[in-house]
Amino acid sequence: MTYVIEAAHPADSAQLGPLLLRAWLQTYPNPEAGIDEEWIREHRGSSATAEGIDQWREFIEAANRQPDLLFCRVVRFGTEIVGVLCGRRGEVVTLGPMYLLEHVQGQGLGGRMMTEFLTWAAAAPICLWATDYNDSAVRFYQRHGFEITGERELWQGRLPNLRMAREATPSPNHS
Repeated sequence: MTYVIEAAHPADSAQLGPLLLRAWLQTYPNPEAGIDEEWIREHRGSSATAEGIDQWREFIEAANRQPDLLFCRVVRFGTEIVGVLCGRRGEVVTLGPMYLLEHVQGQGLGGRMMTEFLTWAAAAPICLWATDYNDSAVRFYQRHGFEITGERELWQGRLPNLRMAREATPSPNHS
């Protein structure tokens, strides 16, 4: 069976909320930052509730209605969703969330998702937040042309994030 990357469907929302919580539980525990399973469940557990699943459904429906403004792709392995990448177009394009479950990382899926996202974003500048101790994510984004801006935040007063940005790229026809 192969991995398929495709636009999300409203019915996928039932898997995306729990996927997000599972990805957070795999990615973010950090005793020095005071981030443990209990803290993650308190701050991200709502994504796996009926309300969180409804929010995913609404976002996916909006993305399907306005594909020029909203981006949402999932990675499927059979009937299981193992990754997601979303984005929004405004003054700049915002990337996020982007997650792949641990057991499917390192197989090129993140790069494939990013290629689709960058194609969608076209020449626009792009920004995102990455957790500063998630070294593999920071390196991944740097390989795709993102640079650390120096801007930082403590999400929910605890999770240390850093801003990354990718400058607008000139169109191929621009001389």
